[in-house]
Amino acid sequence: MGDFMEDNAKTFIIKGIGVSPGVSIGKVYLFNRTDIQTPFYKINEPVMVMAELDRFLDALHESETQLLDLKNKLVDSGGGMEPLYIIDVHIMIMRDRKFIDLTMQNIRAMSVNAEWAVRMTIEKYKEMFDRMDDDYLRGRISDIQHVGQRIINNLAGKKHVPTEMPEGVVIIAPDLSPADTAQMKIDKVLGFATDGGGKTSHTAIVARSMEIPAVVALETVTESVRMNDDIIIDGSSGVVIINPDPDILKRYEWKKKLYEKAQDDLLDYAALPAITKDHHRVAIGCNIEFVEEIPSAIHHGAEGIGLYRTEFIYINRQSLPDEEEHLANYRSVVGVEGLGWATIRTFDLGGDKFFPDKKGFHEMNPQLGMRAIRFCLKEKDLFKVQLRAILRASVYGELRIMFPMISGIEEIRQAKAILAEVKTELIAEGSSLGDDIETGIMIEIPSAVVIADQLAREVDFFSIGTNDLIQYTLAIDRINEQVSYLYEPLHPAVLRLIKSVVDAGHKAGIRVAMCGEMAGDPAYTMLLVGMGIDELSMHSLAIPRVKKIIRGITMREAESLLNEVMTISSSEEIRTFVGEEMHKHFPEDFSDTVV
Repeated sequence: MGDFMEDNAKTFIIKGIGVSPGVSIGKVYLFNRTDIQTPFYKINEPVMVMAELDRFLDALHESETQLLDLKNKLVDSGGGMEPLYIIDVHIMIMRDRKFIDLTMQNIRAMSVNAEWAVRMTIEKYKEMFDRMDDDYLRGRISDIQHVGQRIINNLAGKKHVPTEMPEGVVIIAPDLSPADTAQMKIDKVLGFATDGGGKTSHTAIVARSMEIPAVVALETVTESVRMNDDIIIDGSSGVVIINPDPDILKRYEWKKKLYEKAQDDLLDYAALPAITKDHHRVAIGCNIEFVEEIPSAIHHGAEGIGLYRTEFIYINRQSLPDEEEHLANYRSVVGVEGLGWATIRTFDLGGDKFFPDKKGFHEMNPQLGMRAIRFCLKEKDLFKVQLRAILRASVYGELRIMFPMISGIEEIRQAKAILAEVKTELIAEGSSLGDDIETGIMIEIPSAVVIADQLAREVDFFSIGTNDLIQYTLAIDRINEQVSYLYEPLHPAVLRLIKSVVDAGHKAGIRVAMCGEMAGDPAYTMLLVGMGIDELSMHSLAIPRVKKIIRGITMREAESLLNEVMTISSSEEIRTFVGEEMHKHFPEDFSDTVV
């Protein structure tokens, strides 16, 4: 077994999709959903090391006693031989000298708690088993994992310590859900790399909003790394380098410095208004999920919060938040010095979002099911709690309410009726409310685009959610790597839909914003300006570059580009043409082939 335990670190590269720019250099942290049961903390004093060794040995003894008791019960009940065999195997693992010694060595050498030391031992055994040719033997790693989890559970019962993410790690996972990232200490994460995902997956959105380099759609990265491997994440080019040699490491340290300097140079645009050379102004908002992102939004030049995703208030908790908890969150977003407005989206639960309460649904196709405004209208009392808090927060600054996933007139009228009901109740209670609270909707369903002229009479503004609009228009699941290549913002149908929404909104005299990921991609900025969109809202990191594009063009040039693009029927031809035009205007930012 010792031969298998030798370090066998080889440098290799995996190519995926870069979804959050920048370079991070750190240690691999292989994330799985049992991590929340595996506390991590450092121990520094010799007496604490001895205490952890004792805890491990006690838990080992307790685990073996449990298995022996279980075995005796099975024998008394006349159970078959197979369960007894499995229990014997697990007991043999617990008594294995190498298993015990390696765990104790981890406690001493790594100065970590016993739970984490057991986790490290399991990972080491997994490396060994993964290199075996025999399928049956490879499959026996599950026995070691079961043994390890039993020991960890017994350790947790002896001493509860909050989960803590190690410093300076790069998270490697099959994919990450909102619930996964909610349990992480994001400020300690240097980067993300996942097997699955796409440009609009949850991992991508969180990484960009937190300015953390990320690469997704790597397919095999979880199989290719080991815990604590050295790793480089290049979120700009979509490359992950595992165990880089000294020369590669040196080059990427230099590339990291260059990127950070370029970002500092772009920050010169952050404080400037987004005005074209011929004086057409575009409002710039920032999309946020957590109030902690607000300083970054201001630093990068956001004029307001264009989208506050409130469903994250519900993450990683056992009960629903009450009205006061909602209010505390919204007060942190509304009336912030340096920001002109805050657009609060009512919660968009369901689909790929996380909802812990028993009211959540298990659906065959949740993206097309009971989610967002549909759920809110069905669960009226729950909806009213949120609306009461939003209205109460309106007294602190300019606040806009936005309803997601509107598909027809009936939904927006029902939502407005509930809002009016809540407003009446609050006034009767003596609550102070802000003046001129604007109400808007997200345009993200094709049916809403078709009747945008009618919907525009019901609201004060539109905000185009391109993530879902593209998905529903092209009939693809954007987080399914089998079809994610079909996710194409420059598809002629998508461009026509966006243009028709802008025209319908302006004809009715209301503002039209865009808060989907398309708004934050500088390759599309000139086209969107040409369409006449009034506000672009994006992740904070994208703001300086988008401002640079807007300040470097005229409205006439943008409209000319749009007019030419609308005559082209091929997505590929549009992408090539737009790439060439962007290269002409900004040769230092774009290649001359594609965007």
